[in-house]
Amino acid sequence: MFWVMLAIAAGFLGLAVLGVMAVKVFVEAQRLARQVTETTQQINRAAEDLEKAAAGVARAGREAL
Repeated sequence: MFWVMLAIAAGFLGLAVLGVMAVKVFVEAQRLARQVTETTQQINRAAEDLEKAAAGVARAGREAL
């Protein structure tokens, strides 16, 4: 009877550990998604700034001719 109870306790403990790990993975995936979103916004802002700067350089080049 002892071995049966020990097996049940070990099984429950294993499921509990898997549940904790699943929560940790979920939290880290959410954090990664927020970082990806923030980085994408920064890249878009930098691309817009680069586009504005390129337009200014092209305009200055035309005026120099």
